[in-house]
Amino acid sequence: MTDLEKYINSYFGVEANDLAHISSLFKPQLLKKGDFYLKTGRLCEKLSFVKSGLLRIYACTPDKEVTQWISTQGYFVTDLASLIFDQPARWTIQALTDVEIYTINKTDYNQLGKNISKWYLLEKLFIAKCFTILEDRIFSHLSMTAEERYNFFFQQNRELFNQVPLQYIASMLGMTPETFSRIRRRAIS
Repeated sequence: MTDLEKYINSYFGVEANDLAHISSLFKPQLLKKGDFYLKTGRLCEKLSFVKSGLLRIYACTPDKEVTQWISTQGYFVTDLASLIFDQPARWTIQALTDVEIYTINKTDYNQLGKNISKWYLLEKLFIAKCFTILEDRIFSHLSMTAEERYNFFFQQNRELFNQVPLQYIASMLGMTPETFSRIRRRAIS
């Protein structure tokens, strides 16, 4: 069983024949550090599962780049609004390291509902999972201080602090690099 199959099975409990069909549509792909998975303004016509490596999802504003998420092993990556609603991507997605992913193209993704009887339930669970993660992030931004957000994220993602430029983590946590550095110094001492 591949990492992708284990993930799908653990979250959604898919029957073996359906799992084999779904995973057969995801093709292995390699991205080198610095390669773009997607650029803002283009249509996103794929969904990928991260087998290894790190991808940064970000947008550029007139005065800064805003990191929305760092996608790590075991997560899916796409611009969901672009994939589902055929609108230009809001996000740029770039490899921070060499990345191994399994990718399904939009045509095959759209065919899953015709070939897998429980696909609509699985898709609903997948989107609900994405929505729940987003709700948790919004709640933490609204209810926690910058220091609490830093500490919580550090406890959950300690390894990223040695793998990702810290200004990306600061941006993702909604703070300036200066605030992030000040909190980090206090946490280390």
